[in-house]
Amino acid sequence: MTELQGFFYPRTASGRSALIPDPPWFYSGDLLTVEYRTDPARVAELLPAPLTLADEDPGAVALIWADWQSCSSSREELLDPVRSQYKEAFVVVRCQFEGRTYSRCVYIWVDKDFAIARGLHQGYPKKLGSMWQTRPHPFNQAAPVIGPGGVFGATLAAGDRRLAEAVLTLREESETNGFVNGHPMAHHRFFHDIEGSGDAFAELIESSGAQFQGGQSWSGDVELRLFDSPTEELSALTVDEVIGGYYRQVGVVWNGGKSLARLK
Repeated sequence: MTELQGFFYPRTASGRSALIPDPPWFYSGDLLTVEYRTDPARVAELLPAPLTLADEDPGAVALIWADWQSCSSSREELLDPVRSQYKEAFVVVRCQFEGRTYSRCVYIWVDKDFAIARGLHQGYPKKLGSMWQTRPHPFNQAAPVIGPGGVFGATLAAGDRRLAEAVLTLREESETNGFVNGHPMAHHRFFHDIEGSGDAFAELIESSGAQFQGGQSWSGDVELRLFDSPTEELSALTVDEVIGGYYRQVGVVWNGGKSLARLK
């Protein structure tokens, strides 16, 4: 009997075909964040037990675009860029569990299969999508500079339908990159019973970056539009009030989390 190797499917004798390597996972990227307020009742609909709404600003939402480069400890993926570069857009709200405030990703779209696999492990509800954002460059002939007056656009689509678009004009340095995505993440991991009788496994987990580095945050004036889709529900989180827009370059290391509650 062969002992199969690999952190994720497909497992083989060598483990070389596994979709993702063992953690830790390393990320460097540019984040464009739009924070706004929506109806707290719409947020509550996305919080399964045992989570509840955050006491403070329960309708706050962050829609974040990220242009990532990622790798394993070997860094070999960086020399084969198709294995390291990907984009994503994700929606974060805040919630509470046992008196502590957490961030929670309720929707997320990515454009690479390895990003989806990592999300399954981490409890992120990842789907395939098409994300684009303006890239900065120190020479501004065909790019904005990260600084006053820099203008950045971002779009999100899934299933051939546009879901969101934003335009951010940087104004000044900021002490923060927003507040909605500023807590440890509380996510559910689950697998459905093969016989169709509910979840065979479910747990609530906490995770956050094992290491974090961040460049200077910038804030600015932002416009955000959401669009209806027959297969997506992002537009239900209506933009009732824009809080602000932010841009920041970051580096993160993810190396696991902890179980908060076994639910099944």
